[in-house]
Amino acid sequence: MSDILVTAIGAIALYLFAGLRVLREYERGVYFLLGHLRPTKGPGLIFLPPLLAKMQKVSLRVMAIDIPPQDVITRDNISIKVNAVLYMRVKTPDKAVVGVENYLYATSQLAQTTLRSVLGETEMDELLASRDKVNAILREEMNRIGGQEITMPVLHPAEIWQQSGRWEGIAEMFRLKDRYQRDMCLGMT
Repeated sequence: MSDILVTAIGAIALYLFAGLRVLREYERGVYFLLGHLRPTKGPGLIFLPPLLAKMQKVSLRVMAIDIPPQDVITRDNISIKVNAVLYMRVKTPDKAVVGVENYLYATSQLAQTTLRSVLGETEMDELLASRDKVNAILREEMNRIGGQEITMPVLHPAEIWQQSGRWEGIAEMFRLKDRYQRDMCLGMT
């Protein structure tokens, strides 16, 4: 009888010990019990019933996501390549996990689309002269679309260059643009 009792107590202790998890200060655990979302756990020592519950850890730290080079045509029809760095932080872990399948991939795709859209509406002069203003527009657009789950504090173009790689091409394009506008005013076209 005592062997059965010791074995039962040992099995219960092993089950309880197997369910212990440690979450760091910057982590939260999105916790599902029998498939249902439960309140977010963490930080510290938590109990997760084995076989009955699953948990996905979400970091609350600021993450840097590299946005690959994007080919963009500005409003004044200049083709440029822009890459950017996106700094983001998850505000509500349960919405980030439940709301979208892969929130990091979705955020990267949203940032690429927003970058192309916003830069396509600006002129090259404006882009080169006031990058901070363009950054503010990008940040505002990402926050508006991203909603409550994810904050995009900074999105900035890291490199801007003309597709051929020569600034002379841009200067020539502006000269042609000025000549075209002058000819239009004089009625020569």
